[in-house]
Amino acid sequence: MWFAWVMPFNFSLDPLPRGVILAATPLGNAADASARLIHALGNATVVAAEDTRRVRSLAQALGVEIRGTVVSNFDHNEEERVAKLLDAARSGSVLVVTDAGMPVVSDPGFSIVQAAAAADVPVTCFPGPSAVPTALALSGLGVGHFIFDGFAPRKAGQKETWLKSLRGEKRAVAFFESPHRLAETLQQAAEILGADRPAAVCRELTKTYEEVKRGTLGELAEWASQGVRGEITVVIEGGGDSGASMEELVQRALELEAGGLRLKDACKEAARGQSVSNRELYDAALQTRDQH
Repeated sequence: MWFAWVMPFNFSLDPLPRGVILAATPLGNAADASARLIHALGNATVVAAEDTRRVRSLAQALGVEIRGTVVSNFDHNEEERVAKLLDAARSGSVLVVTDAGMPVVSDPGFSIVQAAAAADVPVTCFPGPSAVPTALALSGLGVGHFIFDGFAPRKAGQKETWLKSLRGEKRAVAFFESPHRLAETLQQAAEILGADRPAAVCRELTKTYEEVKRGTLGELAEWASQGVRGEITVVIEGGGDSGASMEELVQRALELEAGGLRLKDACKEAARGQSVSNRELYDAALQTRDQH
């Protein structure tokens, strides 16, 4: 639900430019709306919205009357909207907004931008809220270098392949996930990237019940198993190889076992800070031990 709020409008803004305008909308708190978004909502020739009801609710919360034509523009119809939106953008202003955050970033908008660029129709952006940098800033992790991977793959096999590709990734990774799949994804990430890898789950950003849960992947997987609700952005700290080979890690684990640790605990200790999961190291160490 949008927070009712009207921005004091004490300064003049330039007329809207001709062409396509991408504008970021608030993630949950209407007070995050920019002056340029407010101006565009009231003056655009066409407002192309992911959800027409939500954009009208936002305008009402901001005290803005949408005077242009409002059309839906979402994942399943944006391709067929392109031609008409381009025609409107050639002589007027087409404002493209999504339900929350920045268009194109895991949201509709790419088709019209691509087509406008190809047709030499002007495209500009009114910047504003985005869940990705907000989550990165709140994560408490080292995010000086990061990658954004959109939504985590849904299918188990594809998700496993994706997570394995992150083993040697030294940059932090941010991604979106459904609350219904969060626990499973975090558990799989803990198994593949290591249960001790630092991470953060950012929930309901900028909203009344905003929550940032920080911890290791193992801790977060256990927490999420109790059930989580809301819009989710996950940040996992970068890892990367320290240079140790699997053979070296196996040898280290077997030495720790010989020193009195259970093999599982020895593998967990040897895998700490490495780009190999506890399970893989345990399987390799078990196989090596059985061969001798």
